[in-house]
Amino acid sequence: MACVKLGSKADAFQRQGQAWFCTTGLPSDLVVEVGEMSFHLHKFPLLSRSGVLFRLITEASESEEEEECVIHPPDIPGGAKTFELVAKFCYGVKLELTASNVVYLWCAAEHLEMTEEHGEGNLLSQAETFYNQVVLRSWKDSLRALQTCDDVLSHAEALHIVKRCIESLAAKASTDPNLFGWPVLERGGPMQSPGGSVLWNGISTGARPKNSSSDWWYEDVATLSLPLYKRLVAVMESRGIRQDIIAGSLAFYAKRYLPGLNRRHVSGESSTHLTPVTLGCPPSEDDQKILVEEIDRLLPMEKGLVQTKFLFGLLRTAMILRVSHSCMSNLEKRIGMQLDQATLEDLLMPTFSYSMETLYNVDCVQRILDHFLAMDQVTCAASPCSIDDGQLIASPSLTPITMVAKLIDGYLAEVAPDVNLKLPKFEALAAAVPEYARPLDDGLYRAIDIYLKSHPWLVESEREELCRLMDCQKLSLEACTHAAQNERLPIRTIVQVLFFEQLQLRTSIAGCFLVSDNLDGSRQLRSGMIPTNEGGWATAVKENQVLKVGMDNMRMRVSELEKECSNMRQEIEKLGRAKGGSNAWGTVSKKFGFKIKSQMCSAQEGSVSNQNNENSKAEKLKNRQVVKHKKNSSVSDKSSVSSIVPF
Repeated sequence: MACVKLGSKADAFQRQGQAWFCTTGLPSDLVVEVGEMSFHLHKFPLLSRSGVLFRLITEASESEEEEECVIHPPDIPGGAKTFELVAKFCYGVKLELTASNVVYLWCAAEHLEMTEEHGEGNLLSQAETFYNQVVLRSWKDSLRALQTCDDVLSHAEALHIVKRCIESLAAKASTDPNLFGWPVLERGGPMQSPGGSVLWNGISTGARPKNSSSDWWYEDVATLSLPLYKRLVAVMESRGIRQDIIAGSLAFYAKRYLPGLNRRHVSGESSTHLTPVTLGCPPSEDDQKILVEEIDRLLPMEKGLVQTKFLFGLLRTAMILRVSHSCMSNLEKRIGMQLDQATLEDLLMPTFSYSMETLYNVDCVQRILDHFLAMDQVTCAASPCSIDDGQLIASPSLTPITMVAKLIDGYLAEVAPDVNLKLPKFEALAAAVPEYARPLDDGLYRAIDIYLKSHPWLVESEREELCRLMDCQKLSLEACTHAAQNERLPIRTIVQVLFFEQLQLRTSIAGCFLVSDNLDGSRQLRSGMIPTNEGGWATAVKENQVLKVGMDNMRMRVSELEKECSNMRQEIEKLGRAKGGSNAWGTVSKKFGFKIKSQMCSAQEGSVSNQNNENSKAEKLKNRQVVKHKKNSSVSDKSSVSSIVPF
């Protein structure tokens, strides 16, 4: 820290309790009361330097008959500590003018009228010159001087000290430190010459320092009070500093003074990222509440400027501190804009209100999702996409909304065990996600199953209403297998699952046949000949055996499913006969909205016709002897599978 030495005399001041004495050998004839401190001094050194003290001493001397007069200078900036330095300056005692005391001395000198009219080289001109020529040229000194302005803010504002200091800091922060190298790197890096090379014992080494990142000033400005920090940010924005850099500084400042944000530290973050300094005494709840609202007001409303995890932490803190409704709404909108970047841990926000019964704040997540979907609609309008046969054609917004759908399904599975979570609230959150956003409904099925398990008192109609949220055609084979054996699902849903599972199995079987025939034909076309040796024949036989084993396993699975369907049909027919209806199965088929057997047969016939077409093409390319052998083995497998009837 730069300094200027004033005066040449040895220190002649001694403190005794709450009093200062000047030990020059002469008896004191003046007592200056500043706060609780008394200064026993002499009249002449003070009245010769200060216009205010001159008038006070003159008035006190005329009104008092005692040799030692007492004066009370009003509201000296900086209090007794600053007046001690002023008194030493008046006596010519050695004194150091630094960035830590220049603002106090400047304000006190202005207040006491220590101008050139009362002595050449007076304190006011000395302090002003040091501030302009030394302090403002250094980032570190400018920052230190601005920090001291809080104690004498009204006086510093009147002298434009705060404004000039903020403009100096903003100018240095908005300039690339790699362009000038110094004096920014004095923050802790190596000293440099004006040319930018590193200095060693004052000698230029020619080496260049490492590049500085754009967040080099975050930690320094975070030491400022909130009013001064706000003004500094405003000036930086007017100078054109990028919004993401400003947002990063705001996030750093918030983490420094909001203890709740540092409890959710992420170990995966880069080690080069600045870590907020832990304060010994955190601010009060009122101060934290004001800080959250100010951070929200200062943050630009743009996507991706700050991490989503930081926004969720800010929202949790806002809930605890009970900030204004507008602040809460803005934070929810900010999160909604980048919900696709969130994690499941972020969404699991506890309920901090006694009026809500649920363990997690589902209503807040619902509002955040609504904001995201509104933004997604705007994006889709800017880049329209079309939907054909229930399939969404690729668009720039498909990936984010798919990620959000997966995130919401995971969130539903986490909150589903809460017995206080009402069915309408669960359904509203699940139904808010568009159908095209879910490529598969496995995640939604898992959440529904957990909810049904945790809420066994739901009636059949409520279970059916809940299961209508998922599309049985979009369940994977594993999910279908689980659902077919799930006793918690309503009968209607199980029948639909079994129906579509059989369709998937038949489609898979037909596809296996087609792929097998195509591979055989293409392999022979590439080889240009039919394998006639023993090695080629053995390979063909082995492949045929592997395919046959796969078909047998598939046939066994289909047989098991048919047995389950048959048992279910018998149970439904018994129920129908008990009610006096002879056509119970037909009635159930109409109720479920499809004809199971006819669709099964049509699917079977289509697969067989496709297989026959492929066989006719392959026969033209194969040798009669080998084709006859492979055809017999293939036809036997196909005929055995095609003979399967679902009901």
